[in-house]
Amino acid sequence: MTESEVKQHWEDRYAERERIWSGRVNPHLAEIASPLTSGSALDLGCGEGGDTLWLAEHGWQVTGVDIADTALGRAAAEAKARGLSERVHFVQTNLSETFPEGTFDLVSAQFLQSMVHLDRERIFAAAASAVAAGGVLIIVDHGAAPPWAPAHIQDHVFPTVEEVFASIDLGEGRWDRLHVGTVERDAVGPDGQAGVLLDNVIVLRRSAGE
Repeated sequence: MTESEVKQHWEDRYAERERIWSGRVNPHLAEIASPLTSGSALDLGCGEGGDTLWLAEHGWQVTGVDIADTALGRAAAEAKARGLSERVHFVQTNLSETFPEGTFDLVSAQFLQSMVHLDRERIFAAAASAVAAGGVLIIVDHGAAPPWAPAHIQDHVFPTVEEVFASIDLGEGRWDRLHVGTVERDAVGPDGQAGVLLDNVIVLRRSAGE
């Protein structure tokens, strides 16, 4: 697919409803980021801004990135409504093609998975490069399809957490492997179904002074 086709795919997805996501922070991000000293953060694939705004509310200066203008518009409107506009900055880009400049104390990629083209190896390499010395990289993936997902999703083979970790080009410098593992969590499906989800969670810290 061309870049414009990928963008149109996501614009069409967000056009389906006035809100696609819950607006709540992803639970793994909240758990991992809560004890960290706030600083600068980069939220990759920020969607409608649930994680971006949570980080801003907890003292972070956040750059939220997404391909869909519709999603970013909703996120910016919510930021304004919560009085967070000065703490957030939204950028529209296709991360498979371009990546924000600068370094950040926290770089987060929550469920950055797609049924259309997404160059995850390139994105994760750029994400690692964007982590400042002493900063943290968080990558959370679906480890398996939700139990309520349609058949074509159920049949999809998801990479293991070690496969995801091995695919990340961390570049030069030392990293502390804080957590690389699979985590179960209770969740509720779109029609109220109770189920257990399997998430791959990777948390790495770039050694200070690198």
